[in-house]
Amino acid sequence: MSTKEIVLQRLKTADHVLSGETLAKEIGVSRTAIWKAIKELEKKGYLIQHTANGYRYQPSDILEQKEIQQGLDNRVAVKVLATSTSTMKDAQLSVLEGTPTPLLVIADMQEAPRGRFNRPFFAKEKAGIYMSMLLEPKEQLAELPQYTVLMAAAVAEAIDALTQQDSQIKWVNDIYLNGRKIVGILSEAMTDVETNSLKYIIIGMGINFSIPQNSFPTELQDKASSIFPDGQPTITRNQLIIEIWQRFFKLLAADPAEYLETYRKKSFVLGKKVSFIRQKETHYGTAIAITNTGELVVDVDGEQMTLSSGEISLSSIQ
Repeated sequence: MSTKEIVLQRLKTADHVLSGETLAKEIGVSRTAIWKAIKELEKKGYLIQHTANGYRYQPSDILEQKEIQQGLDNRVAVKVLATSTSTMKDAQLSVLEGTPTPLLVIADMQEAPRGRFNRPFFAKEKAGIYMSMLLEPKEQLAELPQYTVLMAAAVAEAIDALTQQDSQIKWVNDIYLNGRKIVGILSEAMTDVETNSLKYIIIGMGINFSIPQNSFPTELQDKASSIFPDGQPTITRNQLIIEIWQRFFKLLAADPAEYLETYRKKSFVLGKKVSFIRQKETHYGTAIAITNTGELVVDVDGEQMTLSSGEISLSSIQ
């Protein structure tokens, strides 16, 4: 462990101001080395209070591989990147490199973020969470739980638990807060062509964490927002990441009825008038149910039509 890492760990665990002299003696380095370590930490974005008696750590929203990995009960490898074109692609590349799973790839900034149907979304450095989880399930594709539905339930529960807000889920993969989108989720399966069996699944998401509302492009101002639209978060991204994946693995091991109950309860689509396009024809109806496999059932003039997330995107909700 480097001097910088030791200093950070010591400051984080201290409940009082630590002098440079005390740190130097404890670590066995010079006070100059302590000063340099403090400057390096501040350059990375850590907030450290300088007092007449020494240094005190201030809560800092810096993505930390060790903190996240230690916070997860499951044995998840964590990779934190300064920037990424796509964490989904990073996860795919990890398969070719033979990286052990589960693997969580997190980026401080995503340069070319894409969602469902390859739609772009807005990203901002150090104000969002851009991550993908690489899993290696043992089940066949037809037996898999509905990962996107499960993931949406886990994300919504985590946000509510840590912020005391009431998020909602738009079928099938978006999380909303106060009528605006704050999270998009995407799941991809990787199969073995020869055996037609599932090899890997990647669950990716982009979370607008603390992007100020006025930072969004004009065309997105009324459609998108952040968990903390004032740019002043009351929790760290590390805390939310840990909470999300703790809940995900808990739900994954539980009865599917548990996450389906959460998903249905938080849906703002059920009971609403919706329109959708199927085979180039626009249909209008009322969303009446979500099946146990995550499909949306819409009543269209007395006929019940079941929509698959892979082929349908809702055009409007009223």
